Amino acid sequence: MAEKIPSWPKVTIRLHDDRNAEVTIAGRTHPVSNHRDPRQAAIAVVSDRAGQLGRPVRATAVESDGSSWPLIVHPDGRVDAVESESSTSSGGARRPGWPVIAGIALAVVLIAGTTLYFTVFRDGDSDVSKPSEAPKVPTLPEPKVVPDQFSARPVPPGWSTKASWTVDIAAKSAPAVSPDGKQVAIVTPDAKVAVFDGNGKVLWQDKVPKDALSPVYTTIDSKPVLAVAAPDALYYWAGGGAGATSVELPDQAQVQFFGTSPLIKVEGDAGASMVAGGKVKAVPNQPRLSTVLLAEGDKALMARYTGPLFWSQLDKGLQTVNPKAPSGSKGIEHVVAASPGRALVLWKSDTKDIVIPVVHSTVNGAILATCPVAKEADVESWQWVPDQAGKVAAWGNCVIDFEHKSTARYADLHPVSVTGTTIFGMVGSDLVATTPGGKGQTLPADTARPWGVAGGRALVVHDSTLYALDKK
Repeated sequence: MAEKIPSWPKVTIRLHDDRNAEVTIAGRTHPVSNHRDPRQAAIAVVSDRAGQLGRPVRATAVESDGSSWPLIVHPDGRVDAVESESSTSSGGARRPGWPVIAGIALAVVLIAGTTLYFTVFRDGDSDVSKPSEAPKVPTLPEPKVVPDQFSARPVPPGWSTKASWTVDIAAKSAPAVSPDGKQVAIVTPDAKVAVFDGNGKVLWQDKVPKDALSPVYTTIDSKPVLAVAAPDALYYWAGGGAGATSVELPDQAQVQFFGTSPLIKVEGDAGASMVAGGKVKAVPNQPRLSTVLLAEGDKALMARYTGPLFWSQLDKGLQTVNPKAPSGSKGIEHVVAASPGRALVLWKSDTKDIVIPVVHSTVNGAILATCPVAKEADVESWQWVPDQAGKVAAWGNCVIDFEHKSTARYADLHPVSVTGTTIFGMVGSDLVATTPGGKGQTLPADTARPWGVAGGRALVVHDSTLYALDKK
């Protein structure tokens, strides 16, 4: 059974002496101090977490002499010992301390007044036994996938009401479509991440914490992965049946996916971090008065309010990128935001309070698109909505075609999403759809907007159900 239990969260029980121990769960540490039986108290803490997850968890118990015991701890307090070479002492005789707990741990869980709280902190250097084989995703009951008709709302233009397949998703969650359009990932109502092909076939599943956020396709260590963030850890899967890798997060951390890789930010002055080599690593060499915008692999993009841009890469020096000035500009007004490969900069013009919105390359600062001049007060409320493939985008009422290096103004447009090359947005109270160079159309009220296209089907969500709509 042990091989079917996910390897997350990482749990280590470290015995200091006969009265003191320490439990670390996903990098969050709970000391067990001055307890008459620290082993029992530690098992109670772990079984409480197992109860929260609704399944057993793996744990490594480390004795004060350094010998370790791989264990399986169940929600009801039962403990199973797992055989490994490290389960014997240096003299070769089996130490009975931890396996003996299996018979009495349930009673410990039921003792009134047992303290089961634990505070959260960063990852420690836990002495965890390494599995002999790479973990695999477990075999789990598949979610119900059925065809249906989408009749609750008007369908997006070009798509029919026929849904070849549908599946329920967790409330307030959103699906993710892989960059190649071949896979769809969701979080299910019973706290699993499930990945489908474009035809609705389940490719793999794994359990996630109940408070996990929506899945995101991203890149870590130069490899494409599916990531799911939870309050205490970031979990990611490389696909192909490989199990999850978990990275413990600092307290109060937020994971952002503005770049090609996750960026971890903590409130206050704690700075920002990236994920590299399976660990959280602080962004180095951040210049004074700069803001970290996004992460790409093992480097982060930063900018001062009035420029320039900076790339900070692990184990390398700081690289400065100066945006190229557009014709007629009088200097940078301020840097607005960034997305993969692009930085948004407002440039001063000859006229007070009138700015030139420009999209620049984050590689060399070259101009990728220049929008019509606009009032600075108006531009401050513009939303930046790029597509996933890097072909089109909308920055407020400026519609951009990067392939043909053209821009156009769509009066009063407030963009909200892009599917393929179709930009959806609001003009007043009307929902509209347009393409760069094309004529916009007003859509019926409450028309469903696709989250993406996979397998030639548009993915829309209504009432916590994902519908894969066929073409009209």
